[in-house]
Amino acid sequence: MSEAARPTGARRLVEPWHDPTVRFQRILAMILLICQGGITVTGSLVRVTGSGLGCDTWPLCHEGSLVPVAGAAPWIHQAIEFGNRLLAFVVAAASIAVLVAVIRAGRRSGIKALAWVSLLGVVLQAVIGGISVLLDLRWWSVAVHFLPSMVLVWVAALLYMRIAETDTAEPTTRYPDVIRTWVVIAAVALCFVLVTGTMVTGSGPHSGDSGVGMEGRLNLDTEILAYVHAACLYVYLAATLVAVYLLRKHQAPKDAFNTAVVLVVLIIIQWAIGVAQFNLGVPRWSIPAHIAMSSLVVAFSAFLYAHGKRRLPLLV
Repeated sequence: MSEAARPTGARRLVEPWHDPTVRFQRILAMILLICQGGITVTGSLVRVTGSGLGCDTWPLCHEGSLVPVAGAAPWIHQAIEFGNRLLAFVVAAASIAVLVAVIRAGRRSGIKALAWVSLLGVVLQAVIGGISVLLDLRWWSVAVHFLPSMVLVWVAALLYMRIAETDTAEPTTRYPDVIRTWVVIAAVALCFVLVTGTMVTGSGPHSGDSGVGMEGRLNLDTEILAYVHAACLYVYLAATLVAVYLLRKHQAPKDAFNTAVVLVVLIIIQWAIGVAQFNLGVPRWSIPAHIAMSSLVVAFSAFLYAHGKRRLPLLV
């Protein structure tokens, strides 16, 4: 069918892919970022509803069946776990869309590399998720499944920022190296926050499946782990506050400073949710909220890091 004969609606869907604009690429990158963060939330819903073994094998749902089987497990558990597995295809589609767009647009190698990492990371995550099911949701396998998701959120956030830059321009330092050092220190502290957070979860009551109980859980005192997790958060917050102070002192670009301020607000909200969890005995509703905030915090940490060096002028 010629372009002239193609229906108007079809042309509107196809045309952006011929020569993807920066705006179109950024929309796709934002969709990818939302998907990467969103699937961590649905994964937490699987865990708090005890649906982790609603599909008890992988890549099939049950032995000999790709889809749920009546009576093999409670239908609600099967629906939640199988639905979460299907969402992995949505994330993969978003990753493929970004990769195709940046390749067709002829973007620089660094952007293409981030897009490839994002796609390959989704594939790796699917495999890790399957392994965690085959291991009956051992706490460390669930932790290994969660942590790469945070890396992929970081990658998607960097993609969103880098896509807006001029490929042919040289990187421009937008705030002093001392600030960049504190941003990196904060990012390292965030890694410790995330790792210790998985340890708190691993020793707690929500294993991911209603039939697993405390078998295969981390055999350490949850309260002590929570204090260690909180200490790491305070270090992360302190480093971020130092970065905010220095951004203000050195009159850094307004967008970088605003990003840092939003990040501080998000960290405080995340702290409040964590305190509520600790004092209320980790109610189920609090876990998806805590996971969602983790993705937001990681994304804005990546935004702040990306502000440090950019290729100007921006194309947005």
